[in-house]
Amino acid sequence: MTIHSGDPFATPAGDRSPVRRLRGRLAAPVTLWTAPGPAGLTVSSVLVADGTPGLVLGLVDEESELLAAARTAGVFLVAPLAPGQERLADRFAGVLPAPGGLFAGLACTGTRYGPLPDGLAGWAGCRLLDVAPVGYAVLVRGEIEQVELGEPAGALLYLRGRYHRAG
Repeated sequence: MTIHSGDPFATPAGDRSPVRRLRGRLAAPVTLWTAPGPAGLTVSSVLVADGTPGLVLGLVDEESELLAAARTAGVFLVAPLAPGQERLADRFAGVLPAPGGLFAGLACTGTRYGPLPDGLAGWAGCRLLDVAPVGYAVLVRGEIEQVELGEPAGALLYLRGRYHRAG
């Protein structure tokens, strides 16, 4: 039985931010960030900058447990997600319930940068450099200290409120 024909919590069309709508039209990689604690968060506003040193930049919620844990530990882990890992992305985005906590019942390998859920193809271990307010979020900048690359199974992208598969 359906009660509503649409999302009853959606912002009415005339009240939607044009900046947010523009951002929604840009395909974004879906990544999982973790830190010792443990804490984790799905992040799609992310950029990897090649150089010496290589950097990871991401926009995260200033009040997230992930940011607090990364600040405390001074390190964090970034792992790109692949097609088929949408439920994992939703779990760490707070969309799916996680009774007992985000990591409860989730098989993980411990790293010094944070827990790594089993089944991820690669990851980067980062040292937290700094955090700066940007819009409604904070920009987290980390120096890449370790990279582990597995066989990629494609990329999970987020575009206009939905997941898409690339590769």
